[in-house]
Amino acid sequence: MEDKQTFIAEARREQIIKAAIEVLKEIGYVSTSLAKIAKKANISTGLISYHFSGKEDLMNNTLMYLVEQEWEFINKCVIQKQTATEKLTAFIEASLAYQVTNKANNIALIEIVFNARTPDHTPYYLLEDEEEDLKTSLLGEILRQGQESEEFGDFSPQVISTIIQGAISESMLTFQNKLSVEEYKETLIKIILRIIN
Repeated sequence: MEDKQTFIAEARREQIIKAAIEVLKEIGYVSTSLAKIAKKANISTGLISYHFSGKEDLMNNTLMYLVEQEWEFINKCVIQKQTATEKLTAFIEASLAYQVTNKANNIALIEIVFNARTPDHTPYYLLEDEEEDLKTSLLGEILRQGQESEEFGDFSPQVISTIIQGAISESMLTFQNKLSVEEYKETLIKIILRIIN
């Protein structure tokens, strides 16, 4: 019985988080309220308050959910590959595919990171990462594996990781300017492989 209740509570939390993502996409972080999220989810504001202590708690949980969703999508593609080159290619391809197929998630993530504040009013994007996020950690691991196996040359994994992630983030804007995802992906992979070999 307890397992069923836990499952129901988790499903309800996910329903609320998905509604929050839609509201963030439609009206942005500043205009988002628990009442608007409740309306989108077709539930009462009280039910949100039962699962989350307030807007900040809901936004933090939404951010964690978004980060995990993206990492799971990318990791599933990467772990099927053997060599570091194959893994790096899969990482870039999966990251770009995720950007294209999950626009609402990307917008919600950006809205939270650039608008949410800590209790001392520090924007999230200015926070020092205590530990690397899952995606950065996965990419760093691939780059180091390639260097250790001598599949890749000598370079700073941190710098290359930043270049790759910057190019992937920037792609959200690029695809709207009529450059195809395929063209972008192929060119990016070619450039990165040339730099690291």
